[in-house]
Amino acid sequence: MKIGIQGLLFGISVFLMSANLTAQDKIIPPNAYVAPKISETIKIDGKAKESSWKKTKWTADFIDIQGEKTPKYKTKVKMLWDDDYLYFYAEMEEPHVWATLKQRDTIIFYNNDFEIFIDPDGDTHNYMEFEMNALNTVWDLYLTKPYREHGKVVDSWDIKGIKTAVAIKGTINDASDEDKGWSVEIAMPWNALKEAGNNKVPADDYWRINFSRVNWDYELVGDTYQRKKDESGNFLPEYNWVWSPQWVINMHEPEWWGYVYFSTERRATSKKSEFVIPADEKIKWELYSLYRKQKSYHREHGSWIKEIDQLISNSIKIDGEKIKPTLEVHNFGWNLSVVSPFTGKQLILKEDGDFIIKEQ
Repeated sequence: MKIGIQGLLFGISVFLMSANLTAQDKIIPPNAYVAPKISETIKIDGKAKESSWKKTKWTADFIDIQGEKTPKYKTKVKMLWDDDYLYFYAEMEEPHVWATLKQRDTIIFYNNDFEIFIDPDGDTHNYMEFEMNALNTVWDLYLTKPYREHGKVVDSWDIKGIKTAVAIKGTINDASDEDKGWSVEIAMPWNALKEAGNNKVPADDYWRINFSRVNWDYELVGDTYQRKKDESGNFLPEYNWVWSPQWVINMHEPEWWGYVYFSTERRATSKKSEFVIPADEKIKWELYSLYRKQKSYHREHGSWIKEIDQLISNSIKIDGEKIKPTLEVHNFGWNLSVVSPFTGKQLILKEDGDFIIKEQ
């Protein structure tokens, strides 16, 4: 039921906010990946046998969502693209592959799952979430804002024309043997992804993307797998493994997601296939750090910090340049803004987390 899903997710968001789970003060850059353009036809069968897949690099192995901890089982991803689709291939180690959910748009993370989060313009608003389990059951959502800002969750939104497949290295839902794992292959049409605000394929440009894998301890009821419960009958907490660390147990802080650069150059050794995160993005990281400080202060005191000197304890330096944000508090909230010394653009962060770039 859609209302039930949104209520559940809102409740999770409230819990995270009330627990004051804020990201670390020291900023560690998100991960980056270069996805090459291809001309080869990709068959979506969960196996990635095409030469384009074989030539393409893996991401770094997934890490615990809060960083530092190494997950029990390995997960890694590859990405490709052409004029029609954005492709994903993921491999997940798993000695017992199981899944029970078969209805589209149900809460897939109640099973072990694989998840993709996409924010095309990197403003943390109007982004997409996709999940699938080992039965190839999918759940796709469109979010106008992160849960922390009480945006709308459009559960009826579908990625029209998506192709998905699962390959099992073993036998699914069979407790009598041990499996090697499962893999997923996905083709997302650009036409559907562009509904999030970008009206063109990001050739030689980047999007903000992250991946998550939810994994549960299990128990058997008869010969059926289910999430494991403690002595009080409560489900044990899930494991959250991600490509680019979130530093909190919350995927819905898009400012931490990784960078995927869509190179038009097919040769992995070419200069065009290299990607350096722009300096303006480093300014954005600092502004979101101040945003989280403002939010934390407001939760504690019921009002906003009104002076920039109260918000910034140390001077901000990025690539040798001193960054001087200004803070404007108004009747509806506040704005943080910086004129970038690197591009001359005005970078603005609003109280609801919306990030705006203006040409000067």
